[in-house]
Amino acid sequence: MKNSKRKFEGPLISIIVLLLAPLMIVGQGQKSSLTGKYEGTAKGPNGDVQVTLDLKDSDGKFSGRVTTASDVYDVVKGQMIDGLLTLDVNAKGSTAKLAVRQKDDKLVGELTAHGQTGAIELRKVPPDDISGQWDGTADANGQPFPFLLTLKVDGEKVTGTSSSDLGTSPITSGSWKDGKLVFVLDSANGQIGMVATIVDGKLVGDFDLSGQMTGKWAAVKKKP
Repeated sequence: MKNSKRKFEGPLISIIVLLLAPLMIVGQGQKSSLTGKYEGTAKGPNGDVQVTLDLKDSDGKFSGRVTTASDVYDVVKGQMIDGLLTLDVNAKGSTAKLAVRQKDDKLVGELTAHGQTGAIELRKVPPDDISGQWDGTADANGQPFPFLLTLKVDGEKVTGTSSSDLGTSPITSGSWKDGKLVFVLDSANGQIGMVATIVDGKLVGDFDLSGQMTGKWAAVKKKP
């Protein structure tokens, strides 16, 4: 009876291992990277200090830099243990330490420097896919109308200009939110409302020239 039980348990264990192995591999593959730009404040003895962290996470090897109003410090050592990210930064000959945990899109913890420890909270800055110059073409009643779009994103606010053979028109209001670009151009022929989303790396959307003309437009980002 014992032998038959062992014979049954052997194949059963093998089956369980085979079933669990893909799940373990998937779980390991889902490890999220902390690479990105983070901005926030650290509590100091003289008040809040604005901090920017540019972090690179390469398979658990951390590098980057910390920027404050007074200087820029390099990350000289970093490690992640039980969800706690510890970064040593070179602060003008002395070593400061940043110890934070990931919470949603933020890094929350403590910053220790010059014998002082204060709370720090850094929020991840969404990647800026919009700022720059874009070669655009609008469909003006079946005729292609080329223009150069220059955009600058600050948070959710968008500023910039549109230049063409007809001149340059400023963006009077604009926003980039939830993957949607919306802005208004103040042109000589009236206000032009434009909306777009990014499709395959291009801006694709619609325009409305004060109700006189509507159509499609698209733009490709110029390389820096």
